[in-house]
Amino acid sequence: MRFTLIDRITELKPNESITAIKALSLAEEYLHDHFPLFPVMPGVLMLEAACQTGAWLVRKSEDFAHSMVLLKEARNVKYADFVKPGQMLIVTCNVLKQDVTTTTLKFQGELDGKTGVSGRLVLERFNIADRTPTAGRRDKFMIEFQKSEFDLLYEPTES
Repeated sequence: MRFTLIDRITELKPNESITAIKALSLAEEYLHDHFPLFPVMPGVLMLEAACQTGAWLVRKSEDFAHSMVLLKEARNVKYADFVKPGQMLIVTCNVLKQDVTTTTLKFQGELDGKTGVSGRLVLERFNIADRTPTAGRRDKFMIEFQKSEFDLLYEPTES
C-alpha cells in the first residue's frame, strides 16, 4: 500500500524551500483505527508528509536526476498538536545543506497558524542502477512516473 500524503504543492523555490498542504478528511482509511473515538493523523504520517514534501523539493531542484529520494534520518522531531479531520497540515521544508548524496532539511507542519510538528530530515538520493546495475531500466520508469505525479501536485502561478 502506498500513501500520498501531499494534496498540493503551493510554493516552490528550487534548492531553497517548498510548501505543501495535506487536507485531512474523515474518509482517510487509517482514521477508523487511529482512534475510533478521537480520529487523528498518526504522528508517523505527519513525518511522512514532511518527507514527501522534502523529496519533491529535492527532485525538482535537480530536475529529477535521481529515481530514489529516501529518508535516511529524522532528527529532533517534535510533535506539538494533533491533526484532526477538517484541518489542513501546511508543511514547509527549507534546505540547510546538501552534498553529493544527501540533503538536510528543516521542516515544520502548521495547523491553524500553530506548529504541529517540526524537525530535521536527511534525505538520500540515488539511482537504482547505482546499486543494482541489472535493474537500471527501472530508473527511467520511476523518474517519468514522478514527473507526471509532480505535474498533478504543482501548478506554478504566473507572477
